[in-house]
Amino acid sequence: MSPYGSKRRVAIVAGLRTPFARSGTALQSYSAIDLGRLAVAELMQRTGLDGKTVDLLVFGTVVHNVIAPNIAREVALLPHFPRDLQAYTVARACASANQAITDAADQIGLGHAEVAIAGGAESLSQVPILHSRGMSDVLIAASKARSLGERVATLARLRPRDLVPITPAIAEPSTGETMGQSADKMAKLNGISREAQDRFALRSHQRAAAGFDDGRLATEIVPVPQPPDFATLLASDNLVRRDTTYEKLAALKPVFDKTYGSVTAGNASPLTDGAAAVLLMSEDRARALGFAPIAYIRSYAYAAIDPAEQLLQAPVFAAPMALKRAGLSLADIDLVDMHEAFAAQVLSNLQGLASRAWAERAGFSAPVGEVDPERLNVMGGSLSIGHPFGATGARIVTTLANELARRNAQFGLLTVCAAGGMGHAMVLERA
Repeated sequence: MSPYGSKRRVAIVAGLRTPFARSGTALQSYSAIDLGRLAVAELMQRTGLDGKTVDLLVFGTVVHNVIAPNIAREVALLPHFPRDLQAYTVARACASANQAITDAADQIGLGHAEVAIAGGAESLSQVPILHSRGMSDVLIAASKARSLGERVATLARLRPRDLVPITPAIAEPSTGETMGQSADKMAKLNGISREAQDRFALRSHQRAAAGFDDGRLATEIVPVPQPPDFATLLASDNLVRRDTTYEKLAALKPVFDKTYGSVTAGNASPLTDGAAAVLLMSEDRARALGFAPIAYIRSYAYAAIDPAEQLLQAPVFAAPMALKRAGLSLADIDLVDMHEAFAAQVLSNLQGLASRAWAERAGFSAPVGEVDPERLNVMGGSLSIGHPFGATGARIVTTLANELARRNAQFGLLTVCAAGGMGHAMVLERA
C-alpha cells in the first residue's frame, strides 16, 4: 500500500547514526555539520551506493549555525556526491529529522525523485551565543561610522548590561515555559507519579544496555574518532547508565519545579550531540539497484496542540490519524517506538492514546488503545540513548525498521513529540 495514491512505495533501504554523546563531552569538538557528514559518508560507504544516483538530500536541525544555516547543503558537498545535488534544511523542533524523512519520501512518492538521503544532526555543545540587542545596535552603528571619532563615540554608548550574552533557551516563545516545566505540568494534570517516571527511565536504560550487549544497536552506529590525536574511537552512546537503579533515580531532586515537581535529570532526556541519516528509494529503484528494503513507509501524520495546554501531548492526535491513513488499528501493530523526551511525557502520551476523551478531541469515536509494554521501545529510547534534537527522528526510524526486520514482524508505529505543541506519527511496514 502506498500513501501517495499510486503503486510507488517508498522504501527504507538503510540507516545509521553517530554515537550519541552528552553535550560537552566526547563529541563537543564536532559541529552539527561535521556529525552529519560523518553519518552520511558512512551510510554511503556501507551501502556502496554511487553518489550520482542520489537525487535529493534533506536534513533537519534545531539550533542552526548562523554562518552556515543550510546544514543539508554543507553535508551534500561531501566528495561522495556531485556538486549539483539538491539539498535543503528543515526544522520542526524535535521532529526535524522526521520532517526531513517525510519531505524526501513525498518527493519519491510523487515521482520527483528516486533516491534520497534524509536525517538530521545537532551539536548542543556548540550552541551559538548571541549579543544583546543593545550590543548589536551599537556594533551596527559603529560599522557605519564615517570617522574614527564617530566610531569611538558610538562604542562609548555601550553599557555593562549590553555585554551580557544571550544563550538560546529550551522554552516556548509563546508561553515562556520550558519543556521541563511543561513535562512537570503534564505529570500533575495526568496523575503521573514520580515512581512511575523513575521506573520507566530505569527500563529505558536497561533495554538500551541490552540492545548494545547483543549488538543490535551497535550495528547502527558509525564509530567517531576522538580528538585531539584521533587515535581512539567512540563506538557507542556515552549516556546509557548500566549501573543505575530505581533507588539511585528516586534519590535525584526535581530540576524544574523544585518544590512540587517530579521531573529530574534522571527521568528527562539529556542535552546531546549526534547525527543520524536514512537512505530512501522508490521500491522499483531499490530493486533495480539490488537493494532489499528493510521497511516501507505506509503512512504518516502531523498534529499540533495549544502549547499552553499540554505541550508534548500532540502525538495523541497524530497517531490515530496515521493509523487511519494506513488502514490499521493498534491491534495490527507489532512494535511501537515512542520518543522519550521525558518519562512524564511518554506516560502521558500512553494514557492519552487509551483515553476516549482524547480520542474525541482528535476527531475519533474510539481511542487508539492501550499499548502493550512488551512492544514499546524494546531497545530503550531518548532517556537513555540521548536526544540530539535534529537527529532523534532518524534514529527511531532506523531502529524500528531494523527491529521489524529482525523479528520478521509486519507493522511498526513510531511517535515523536516536539516543541511548539507539535507531534508526529508514522507507520512502517515490512514487505
